[in-house]
Amino acid sequence: MVGKAPGEAAEKKGSGVSRRVPVIVGPTASGKTGVALRLAEILGGEIISADSRQIYRFLDVGTAKPTPAQRELVRHHFIDELDPDEEFNAGKFGELGRRAVDQIFTRGRLPIVAGGSGLYVRSLIDGLFEGPGADPEFRYALEERIKRGGLPDLMEELRRLDPETASRIDPTKPRRVVRALEVIHATGRSLSSHHALPKIELDFVPVLFGLLWERKELYRRIDSRCDRMVSGGLLEEAASLERGGYNLSLNALNTVGYKEAFALLRGDLTAGEMIAEFRKNTRRYAKRQMTWFRRDGRIRWIRMDEQTAEGDVAGGIAGELCAPSARDAG
Repeated sequence: MVGKAPGEAAEKKGSGVSRRVPVIVGPTASGKTGVALRLAEILGGEIISADSRQIYRFLDVGTAKPTPAQRELVRHHFIDELDPDEEFNAGKFGELGRRAVDQIFTRGRLPIVAGGSGLYVRSLIDGLFEGPGADPEFRYALEERIKRGGLPDLMEELRRLDPETASRIDPTKPRRVVRALEVIHATGRSLSSHHALPKIELDFVPVLFGLLWERKELYRRIDSRCDRMVSGGLLEEAASLERGGYNLSLNALNTVGYKEAFALLRGDLTAGEMIAEFRKNTRRYAKRQMTWFRRDGRIRWIRMDEQTAEGDVAGGIAGELCAPSARDAG
């Protein structure tokens, strides 16, 4: 949490009315986009995408971006703003996202944050430790260790030095493992301990809502979504990206969906193997997302099933936003 109760700062603007910002989170395929769109229609909102990949152009099918029609209906932010080879991170998102929140309020609209990138959400509402600059020699040493012993060797060291970060980090992302060890080396403190410190003072009140599915049903939705992505042009999109000079060396593409698609294009996987891997890895990603979000006691969980209408969920969220709650100030 921030150093000062967020409601205290937020009450100072807008004629004493707190500026509440709904933040809709949950795992992939949980329905965040649909609920956010309906909420925006009900309350006159604009959507801030807290998705680490949707900000990139040309990554449409594989990131499940809102359709052009949806974006025409409701204004979206942080979608199609960068090319895949441009750098972006959670720290930048937090800074620019808070600026976007203020600008949306200034226009008399409601900012609605929606996305499954937990680090992006945290950066926006809690701030994020930027950390020391890169130490070239130490980083080189770590990269050489990866070449000799593989990434598991570094992950084991990270589990020993910073088990909390190790439990949250994607063990297939060398950059993140290296960065976490680099912070310990440079500061003598774990990355998780840095993140635990208060960083910012908000002038709005984040109100967090999570979409909660039974695991079996969520996995069924994930499998169906993966199949739709493949039939909807994921492989063609990956081939187009490759022709444009973009490949898995880029952080933007080194993610579930594109990794499997590129493996198929290289001939490393058959079509059947590619779909099976895509489904399996997406389920694992969803599990990591839920592990992250369950640790945040501020989230108000909404139980979902196939009979749950997105409009009803959005209506319930709208009702909570309009009703004063002591929880918002703590």
